[in-house]
Amino acid sequence: MILVDAHLDLAYNAINLGRDLTQTVDAGRQRVAEHTPEWIAEAGTLTTTLPEIGLHQPSIVCGTIFILPADAQTTLDGVAYATPDEAHDQAWEQLNWYKQQCAAGHLHFIDNQQALQAVQAGALPGLVLLMEGADGLRTPAELIEWHAAGLRWLGPAWQATRYAGGTGQPGPFTAAGFELLGLMQELGVALDASHLAEESFWQAIEHFNGPIAASHSNCRSLLAAAEHQDRYLSDAMIKAIIERDGVIGIALYNRMLQADWDGSKNHVNLAHVVAQIEHICQLAGNSRHVALGSDLDGGFGVEMIPAEIDRWSDLPKIGQALAAHGWQETDIANLMGQNWLRWFQTIL
Repeated sequence: MILVDAHLDLAYNAINLGRDLTQTVDAGRQRVAEHTPEWIAEAGTLTTTLPEIGLHQPSIVCGTIFILPADAQTTLDGVAYATPDEAHDQAWEQLNWYKQQCAAGHLHFIDNQQALQAVQAGALPGLVLLMEGADGLRTPAELIEWHAAGLRWLGPAWQATRYAGGTGQPGPFTAAGFELLGLMQELGVALDASHLAEESFWQAIEHFNGPIAASHSNCRSLLAAAEHQDRYLSDAMIKAIIERDGVIGIALYNRMLQADWDGSKNHVNLAHVVAQIEHICQLAGNSRHVALGSDLDGGFGVEMIPAEIDRWSDLPKIGQALAAHGWQETDIANLMGQNWLRWFQTIL
């Protein structure tokens, strides 16, 4: 059974947090315990490295180009961008890191159908490139160069960017954002709806006719008491993605699984993950539109994910939890990877 995870900030962890992702998780945790400054330790205990991903065959991950704005609403310090030029340089540094890992034989870069098929038949994990927040593009026209470098999926916002309103900073698409949407459609770059503000989300639905999915977005209706409601998808938004034959990746951050999470790892478990998955299935009427977008090590670590999950290779436990809830093997396979695989075939 192929395992696909649609959201991992691998390059950010390697470059901004100084993590050696070529080591095992255990070796990486030991190194962190001995050498990590306090501000990096706040990102939590490591769960994901390249050898860890390689333990499951076949597997595909979406590695993000994620760069941190200087005004980020986060406790993380470190490298951040304050100007378009700084954003550009940091984004390309992350792209080069991914290319280096592929050249070293840790990952197989996927930017076309042949590469996708090779990963399904081979031993190396596959990498699909995903840009989270479009500020790495100084102008919309720079997307042409990124597309040539292999970018096939782009989310215009994180917080607000020069292109669109985002989480915690609501607003519409800007003029540059609409220009970017047009160029994405022309080039065949898919849209990641995660982090779009409510207004920009519905503008995207109206103005963008290409493939749409949400790499890591949970259900607002199950998190009604949580903060930052604009980070979650309403039922109407979920239905809009379903109507476009899109897929929604479930994130494994406890704050996105339990509205009143008290900070204890053991108070969130796989039952909360199953609830998110089954809610989307109920809205869709089938299992074809929900999958995994774990966001593991996305500014949080093992302390802030469901109790049964210690590291990336534990993700198949979600399939086991679904089986315990009466899911059939075909539906579990959809959730664990087949849904993303089908969607990737439309964007490559």
